[in-house]
Amino acid sequence: MTRMSGQVWVSLISLGGVALGGVLSYLVQHRTQQSAERAEQQRQRIAVSEARRAERLALLERFIEVSAEAERAAYSRPADHEHTDPWFVTTSDVMNRLWVAERLIRVQFPLSVHQAARAHFLDLNRTVWEGLPEGESVRDHLEANRLAFLDAARETMG
Repeated sequence: MTRMSGQVWVSLISLGGVALGGVLSYLVQHRTQQSAERAEQQRQRIAVSEARRAERLALLERFIEVSAEAERAAYSRPADHEHTDPWFVTTSDVMNRLWVAERLIRVQFPLSVHQAARAHFLDLNRTVWEGLPEGESVRDHLEANRLAFLDAARETMG
């Protein structure tokens, strides 16, 4: 009977070792899976963040490019123009694209950046369509709000 009881104890200890090994193996696998999931989520967050940054940079480039076209239109503004003049037709297209780009800035950026973009847009719009008083420089008139926009964009982009 002692021999049998020794075998039972050996079997129970062996079974306990197997159970303990199984539990430890499960815990290690569970921890490893959680760690892998967290790493994957972090990679996805980084990818989304990088894509968003690239999208914002493209939008900034678009706004700056179209505002430069509008500024060139302000420089070349004829004293008198008709709705059928080539300058007016081209400038209308540029100002429409600038208006759209300014609205997209509002969607993609914090309000401070949009406010600066809006102020720059309004300056350009007035300068293009109404002109400036004699002797006033287009560049000097637009400089303050242009720089404020660029500074706000740079601050936001980091």
